[in-house]
Amino acid sequence: HCKYTLEFKRPSGTSRGVLTTKVSHFIIIKEGSNHGIGECGLLKGLSIDDTETYEDCLDQVCRNIESGLLSLLETTKEYPSIQFGLEQAFMSLQSTGPFLLFPSQFTNGHQSIPINGLIWMGEEEYMYEQLEYRVNNGFKCIKIKIGALDFDTELRFIESIRKKFPAEEIELRLDANGAFTFEEALLKLDRLSRFHIHSIEQPIGAGQYESMAEICKTSPIPIALDEELIGIQDVSRKSELLRSIKPQYIILKPSLLGGMASCEQWIELANRDHIGWWVTSALESNIGLNAIAQWTFTLGTQMYQGLGTGSLYVNNFDSPLKIENGALYYQSGLDWPPNLVQELCL
Repeated sequence: HCKYTLEFKRPSGTSRGVLTTKVSHFIIIKEGSNHGIGECGLLKGLSIDDTETYEDCLDQVCRNIESGLLSLLETTKEYPSIQFGLEQAFMSLQSTGPFLLFPSQFTNGHQSIPINGLIWMGEEEYMYEQLEYRVNNGFKCIKIKIGALDFDTELRFIESIRKKFPAEEIELRLDANGAFTFEEALLKLDRLSRFHIHSIEQPIGAGQYESMAEICKTSPIPIALDEELIGIQDVSRKSELLRSIKPQYIILKPSLLGGMASCEQWIELANRDHIGWWVTSALESNIGLNAIAQWTFTLGTQMYQGLGTGSLYVNNFDSPLKIENGALYYQSGLDWPPNLVQELCL
């Protein structure tokens, strides 16, 4: 395994602070002349596997790689991003090429995935600059991070968008990253509701099940659970959470939830309870994003997905992934750098 530090083009703000770099770890499996690669997208301060033992676990996984995927997934339950890295690496090793995991109409360039355009918190001028860029590039769904600035400033920004773009033209999603208290949440949601908001992610912090259930029941804006799902891997606990909170949507991030198989469990439970869902990348490099995008296409959903983070970094890996006209494309005529896997090993 090896470590790689991704550098943001400019500091990106959330209610949890400002990001300037992001470390990813890569598991590389070699079998003869074939290589398999998987990205372990650890998110500092958010992943449950943000522990001092993380690299020790990676060492152990690599020493025992011959025990196979199922065995390794069993021993890495406390490390969801490593589980996702393992899924990718084994699938990559067995595929026709290390980056072609799910051959489809997406990977042959015939179809695309509609995505939201993300607006990061920052100075008002910077937020307007991002908005103009997203709209000019054909995005019909805009996601705004809120909760770090003065609430009236955020309201003004959202109101200015709605004055220019009615709900029929632009779908607006919000992400509070747990920034509100329960006491203020319903009041703020009520003030936001006049702007025809599609949904708001995680208005209050995770773990407050009764309060979140109350918000989901009474909020004028549909609620999406995000951080709430982190660390819950047992299928009966997943089911219990959805049935007790009754959210309108859930957000699926393979790096934080233990990989694609774990996310598919969430999807099955959500479908059973008529809960909507979409997939979001969690600041992975293009290697992890590639796996998430290819997998997401196979799920057959028409909703806007959160897969637009590949352009955040100055030192991301070249790839066939391309954002155009509010959608993610896989340019089948382009290929990955020929020695990328070997270079990561150095």
